[in-house]
Amino acid sequence: MKTKDISGKIEGLFVGEIQNLWQDRPPSAIHKLPVLGRQDIQKLGFVSDAQADPEHHGGVDKAIHHYAAEHYPTWINEGHIPDGTTPAAFGENVSTTGLTEWDVCIGDVLHLGTAVVQISQGRQPCWKVSEYTQNPKMTYLFQKTSRTGWYYRVLEGGHVSIGDNLSLIERPQPDWTVARLTSARLFRKATRAEAGELAQMPELADGWKRAFKRMAAGEYDEDVQRRLNG
Repeated sequence: MKTKDISGKIEGLFVGEIQNLWQDRPPSAIHKLPVLGRQDIQKLGFVSDAQADPEHHGGVDKAIHHYAAEHYPTWINEGHIPDGTTPAAFGENVSTTGLTEWDVCIGDVLHLGTAVVQISQGRQPCWKVSEYTQNPKMTYLFQKTSRTGWYYRVLEGGHVSIGDNLSLIERPQPDWTVARLTSARLFRKATRAEAGELAQMPELADGWKRAFKRMAAGEYDEDVQRRLNG
C-alpha cells in the first residue's frame, strides 16, 4: 500500500562493543558511541556494531534499533533522566527527528540512506535499560509510555550517514502503529481476534507472532520478572 510522504532526518548514528558494564551481570553492548561518516549496513545491521546477547538482542528481526530524539526533552522534563542527556542513552543505533511510535507502523518499508529496512517490532525493554540509565523505574516507564523505539530488519544492505533522510516506501499495515502494537504486546491489550490477526501478520517478528498466538488461544498471563529484573 502506497501512502503519504512520511520521513525523518537522521541526527545520530551509534554503535557499540560488548563490555562488562556491571558486576555480577552479563556483558552488554548497550553502551553505544556516536560515529561519523558513512556507515555500512548488512543483514544483521551496522557492520561496526555488536550485540552481546543475540538470543534477545540483534539478529535478523532486530538488526537496528531506532529511537526518536524528540523523546529526550520529554524524559528530561519529567525528571526521569538528567538534564543534558543526549541520544544513545538507551542503546539505540539510529536517532531521528520527525518520526515517533505514533507516526510509523509495523511492516513499514523505508529507505535508511541507501539501505532498505522494514519495521519488525517495537522494543521489549529489559533490565539493562534501568541499569544503564541508573533509573530503576526506566524499564517500566518505557513500557508505560510506549516510548520504546522500534527495530528494523534489513531487506537490502547499503550505507547511511548523519543528515540523510529516512523515507517511507511502503505501508502494508496502516492500522497498526508501533505505539498501538507495542501496547498490545507489552500490556497484552489485544482482543483474542486482534491477537489472532497479529499472530498471522507476515511483517511481524517471529517472537512477537508467537506471543500473540498464545494470546489468541486465551493465554494472557506472562512471567516478565526475568526480563524486567534480570
